[in-house]
Amino acid sequence: MTPARMLIAAAAAALLVLLVAGLIELAGSSSSGSASLKLTPAQMQAQLAGSPPALAGLHAQASELLPGGLPALRARLARLRGLPVVINKWASWCEPCRAEFGAFQRAALSQGRSVAFVGIDSADTSAADARAFLRSFPVAYPSYFDQSGAAGTAITDSTFTPVTVFYDRRGAQYIHQGPYPSAAKLESDVRRYALDA
Repeated sequence: MTPARMLIAAAAAALLVLLVAGLIELAGSSSSGSASLKLTPAQMQAQLAGSPPALAGLHAQASELLPGGLPALRARLARLRGLPVVINKWASWCEPCRAEFGAFQRAALSQGRSVAFVGIDSADTSAADARAFLRSFPVAYPSYFDQSGAAGTAITDSTFTPVTVFYDRRGAQYIHQGPYPSAAKLESDVRRYALDA
């Protein structure tokens, strides 16, 4: 075999190895956190029993769609001041939101004893559609119904979905645009931006 052919064969083999490694990593990341958990809100509440009172109040409203829009959401955030908070803006019609909801289910269960999770159902035309979505993808925290999208825009500084906002204990804010591909990536950002770890 000539040196040129040996070089081409080696480059092709290296490319094949990189391609296979990338496919394995992609398969692992999509299966590790995006799929919906098969737990009911009551089972999630049971797993989070014994949480501090402000967080237990959120868990007691697991997967509920709350009224009141921006004023109610701001009042809840005021009660959570001093705690790390993660706010996820979603909509039932949003495919990237659906894709990331499994990651939020897992993160809220694994970190819900120390971090407050809250949802904003933003720009959904129907509360019934949002409730059906939450029945399909239950989470251990409530969401605020925001039909006009005003609350979602005010809190996330964005008209897009999904958007996630992190607040640390001091109130410092970090905004993440777009979906989370896995619970591991979301939990890493929770530790980095909400827990200062």
